[in-house]
Amino acid sequence: MKARTVGRHIKEGGKNIVRNGWMTFASVSAVTVMLLVVGAFLMVILNVNHFADSLESDVEVRVFVDREAEAPEQEELEESIGTIHQVEDVEFIPRDEGLENFIESLGEQGDYFENLRDENPLNDVFVVQAADPQDTELVAEEIDSLSYVDDIEYGSDIFEQLFAATDFVRIVGLVLIVGLLFTAVFLIANTIKLTIMARKTEIQIMKLVGATNSFIRWPFFIEGLLLGVFGAAIPIILLTYGYQRFYDSIGTATGLEFFNFLPANPLILQTSVLLLVIGAVVGVWGSLMSVRKFLRI
Repeated sequence: MKARTVGRHIKEGGKNIVRNGWMTFASVSAVTVMLLVVGAFLMVILNVNHFADSLESDVEVRVFVDREAEAPEQEELEESIGTIHQVEDVEFIPRDEGLENFIESLGEQGDYFENLRDENPLNDVFVVQAADPQDTELVAEEIDSLSYVDDIEYGSDIFEQLFAATDFVRIVGLVLIVGLLFTAVFLIANTIKLTIMARKTEIQIMKLVGATNSFIRWPFFIEGLLLGVFGAAIPIILLTYGYQRFYDSIGTATGLEFFNFLPANPLILQTSVLLLVIGAVVGVWGSLMSVRKFLRI
């Protein structure tokens, strides 16, 4: 395609946007609202996934070894745990090391428990991690059936609720995003239909004198592309400013290692590029729906 032809298509697409006035405003507004919500949900979902990944890395089964078990029995138990298909890692913590860690974790208050060193009440412990955190309950059930196991802990209720909440946020976000996408496409398609109907006679003459469908379509594709890109600009600016301020305020101030938000960069850049692409695709898709229908007449 020649540069002069490309320039002509861009010029015509721009004229169409100005010519449609309020319908152009409605379409751009719809894309703006849609992409603002989409961008916000993307940031929420990505941060939820980040929290979930941080927590999942800490999901573990603590296996308390029977105090009567001797070294050979402990080795047998460790080997049995290691043969479970879903197990990724097994770490042994002797009771003396466990008591030392407990006392150190209490700081100055740990001095009150120094007398426990003479008669350590703790059990030897195996710390087990599953390859897939969602298999933790299954791993715990299999370990519980093994010999020389006194007790197990893995916080099943907490992590089941975590996984359920994460899945719920992902599903709601996906449904909302898809619904908004179709709404924006519909409005852009209607805007371009108005342009086509207003220029119906002109387009028919162009076809009679030999203009190809491709030549006729391009200005409308450009119009849809520009509507989508214009609609993406405002959400990108608002989300960039808003998330940067939010992150600077409380991004790492929660005091919990697993509950820190994703850094503003590269999250903002990734989200902005994605919104720009979505806006462009939605715009071209809407124009394609309108133009194809008209050119079949």
